[in-house]
Amino acid sequence: MQIQMTGQQIDLGDSLREYAEKALAETVSKYFQDAVSADIHVAKDGAQIKTELTVRPVSGAVIRVTGASGDAYAACDGAVDKLNRQLRKYKNRLVEQKLHKRESVRVSVISADNDTDEVNAAPVIIAETAESLPVCPVSAAVMYMDLAGISCLMFKNPDDDTLNAVYRRADGNIGWVNPKKK
Repeated sequence: MQIQMTGQQIDLGDSLREYAEKALAETVSKYFQDAVSADIHVAKDGAQIKTELTVRPVSGAVIRVTGASGDAYAACDGAVDKLNRQLRKYKNRLVEQKLHKRESVRVSVISADNDTDEVNAAPVIIAETAESLPVCPVSAAVMYMDLAGISCLMFKNPDDDTLNAVYRRADGNIGWVNPKKK
């Protein structure tokens, strides 16, 4: 597994680097022998040190967790503990369910142009990437969304072969957009 470690406003010594990489590698290898890659990002935020771990255990899956503490080693331990729980949860779900097919689609993130002088101006495209779209039931889509640490996920529902979306509402519950067929 390829591990990349970066620091923001903090000096990453060899000791911290080795400690974090070893803890991450041991945790991931318990559940996935051939994990794709992982990123460790350590940043100083006031008196706190935050550690963000992003792991790609299999192609197409992303698990993101964070840990924060006054000590870099404790922040790393907190993130690794959360990662352990997420990986266990993900692995159990994979054992319970079959992996569903994924279709490749083109996704664009669009933001409205703040310039109000031009009324007919087209919105500015901020980012455009090719992402894989999971074909899965709603419960699996919610799992993918939780594991990736994102607030919204679009997926193809195999029950009615339509594009659906799940999202995390402000009250903490999950919303599901299931369009009606015409």
